[in-house]
Amino acid sequence: MSSYLQNLTVRLATGLGNLPEETRELHAGYFLRAQKEDGGFGGRMGGSDLYYTSFALRGLSILGQLYGPVAEKAADFLRGQMAGHQTIVDFFSLFYAANLLKVSAGIDIFQDSDPEWRDNVAEFLHTLRREDGGYAKAPEGHAGSTYHTFLVVLVLELLEKETPDAKSVVEFLESRRDPEGGWREIRASKRAGTNPSAAAVATLNILREHEPDLPQMDHDTKELTLDFLCEMQTDEGGLRANTRIPIADLLSSFTGGLTLLDLESFDELDVSLLRKFVNSLQLPEGGFQAAAWDDAHDVEYSFYGLGCLALLNLGKGDQANG
Repeated sequence: MSSYLQNLTVRLATGLGNLPEETRELHAGYFLRAQKEDGGFGGRMGGSDLYYTSFALRGLSILGQLYGPVAEKAADFLRGQMAGHQTIVDFFSLFYAANLLKVSAGIDIFQDSDPEWRDNVAEFLHTLRREDGGYAKAPEGHAGSTYHTFLVVLVLELLEKETPDAKSVVEFLESRRDPEGGWREIRASKRAGTNPSAAAVATLNILREHEPDLPQMDHDTKELTLDFLCEMQTDEGGLRANTRIPIADLLSSFTGGLTLLDLESFDELDVSLLRKFVNSLQLPEGGFQAAAWDDAHDVEYSFYGLGCLALLNLGKGDQANG
C-alpha cells in the first residue's frame, strides 16, 4: 500500500501536468537555482537545513525534476544530517525528503544504515505519546499537539510502522475538535485553525485507511468542517489561518484547499477567486510570495504556490469548480 505522502505527490504532479510547459520550467528553474553548494536548501536567511530542503525536493518532485546531479547532491546533504538529535519536524523532513529521493531518483540514503534504524526511530516517536492520546512536539512536552500528531503518524507510515492504539489518537483528535467547526492545535487554543483542521482530517484519513474499523467522519462533523474552511476564504480569494487573521496566505490556501478536495467539496470555494489570488503571488522569475504583505520568497511558499495550482487543476478535473 502506498503512503499518504506518496499518493499526495502523485496527485500534485498530475495537477501540475496540465500547466503550460513554460510555467513548469519557470518554477523548476527557481528551485534548481536555490540549491546550495552543500546540496541542501535554505530559507530566506542562513544555510541549508532539513526543513527547507524537504520543501525544495517536494517542489522538484512534483515538477518531475528530482533526478540527476540535483538529486545526488541533495542525497549527500541528507546523509550528513542523519546523525544527532532532531525534532519531530526534522525527522519528518528527513524521511519525507529521503522517500522522495528513493521514489523519484532511485537513491536510498539509508541503504548502508543500521538494520534496526527504523525500529530505533519508531521507539523515539513513541516517547512523544502523551496520556491524552496525542503526540507532543518534543520529549519535554506535556500534552499532545494536533499538528505534531499528524507528523508522527506520517513518519510512522513512511517507516512502514503502524500507529499504536489508533483509536486513542482518534479520541485525542475528537477532543481538539471545535463544536462550531474545525480543529484546535493544542488544548489551550481558543479557536480552530485552517492548518490544524487540515492536519486532523488527514490524520483521520490515514488511520482509517490502515484500520477500516475506525469510525468514519459523521455528516454533521463534515458539514461543520466544510463551513469552517469556506469561512476562511477571504475577499482576496485565498484562505487565512484562523478567524483572527484577516490576510490570506498560500500555506493555509493549500492545506485548506487540499482538505476540501479530499472531502469532495472543493467547489464549495470561490475557485475563480482562489486562482486569481494564487496567480497574484507568482513571481516573473519563478517562485511565489507567501501573501499580499510579503516582499520576498522562499522554497517553502513556492511549493505551496505550486500545490495550489495543482489543486485548482485537480478540482477542475474532478468536479465543477464554479
